[in-house]
Amino acid sequence: MEIIRSLKDFKPLKSSVLTIGSYDGIHRGHQKILSTLVDHSNFRKIPSVLVTFDPHPRHILDLKSKKLSLIMSINQKLEIINSLGVSLVYIINFTIEFSKITANEFLVNTIIKYFNPEFIIIGYNHHFGNKRAGSATFLEEFCKKQSIGLEVIKPILDDKKDISSSRIRQLIKEGFIRKVNFELGAVFSFNVKVVHGSGRGKNLNFPTANVIPVDKNQILPKNGVYFVKGRFIGLNPYGMCNFGMRPTFEENNLVMEIHFFHDKIDSLYGKEIRVEFLERIRDEKKFPTSEELVKQLHKDKQKCLELRGKYE
Repeated sequence: MEIIRSLKDFKPLKSSVLTIGSYDGIHRGHQKILSTLVDHSNFRKIPSVLVTFDPHPRHILDLKSKKLSLIMSINQKLEIINSLGVSLVYIINFTIEFSKITANEFLVNTIIKYFNPEFIIIGYNHHFGNKRAGSATFLEEFCKKQSIGLEVIKPILDDKKDISSSRIRQLIKEGFIRKVNFELGAVFSFNVKVVHGSGRGKNLNFPTANVIPVDKNQILPKNGVYFVKGRFIGLNPYGMCNFGMRPTFEENNLVMEIHFFHDKIDSLYGKEIRVEFLERIRDEKKFPTSEELVKQLHKDKQKCLELRGKYE
């Protein structure tokens, strides 16, 4: 898969099948669009092209101090896009200046000029261009005039509700991880960096890796205990992750710490690892003593070990 971030030295394509979108978390609906894109590309024997944006448009256009939390980093998205067989991805640096370009100008001066699509595939609710004027209805008229084929992909449903990035984002915040993973069509995960912790886990005979998300805009799950899987230095160990305030010790800082079920893990301090969230085990709870906490940790670990068979 070819990835380009500038059209300065790009040789325009003779033809292509193309789609446009921000793709905040490549869920089942997005995967349907991309698989349709690749199918058309293979049938016509021409390149498949995805035009996307980084940073997310809302990070530029939304003037609120609190930025939109993202489901996936750009690199995670590119991994999935590559696995689906897309030929080329053009990542546009989204700026205030770019946001002022009209939908028609964007299509004529960028899409047609450089990619010459003979067929465009778009999600039913996608918009682009200044004031989001580039809707599916707008594209229908534009493509008709330009003799370009168009397919508008209908939503994928789960429990009679549209699968969407906003819905998945809400499910993550509410802790419904199994539902999140189903609607994503993949395991919710993100990269973290291991940092120094208080050492309490080791004192409780449950040594943990204290971690912080690499991406500052990463959406985080609801506080609680999770069954997780790590990916780092050639290992893929299961473990359990506590995300919260550690109320038993009356702390106020939000902490994410992971106890991996592996005896041969050397110090991970300073390393970057991928954490996959498989299932939510329980809510965060305050225990009267550290001994009671340890008893619960053993129960949590046993439950996670019993769940492990589902994922092997």
